[in-house]
Amino acid sequence: MAEKLRYRLLTGEDDRKFCERVSAALDDGYELHGSPAVTFNGDTVIVAQALVLSENKASSN
Repeated sequence: MAEKLRYRLLTGEDDRKFCERVSAALDDGYELHGSPAVTFNGDTVIVAQALVLSENKASSN
């Protein structure tokens, strides 16, 4: 099993699939880091959410 990264930035369209990816990361031990960034590309809303893994959780894997 690959070592988990301590920092991740998820990006994508603001849809159910993106929310499922963030939810899965939270279930995997990550925590939200800051507020999401949101932009509009002229067609769809694009979001970015940073996630971090605490040192305790990172070292236990």
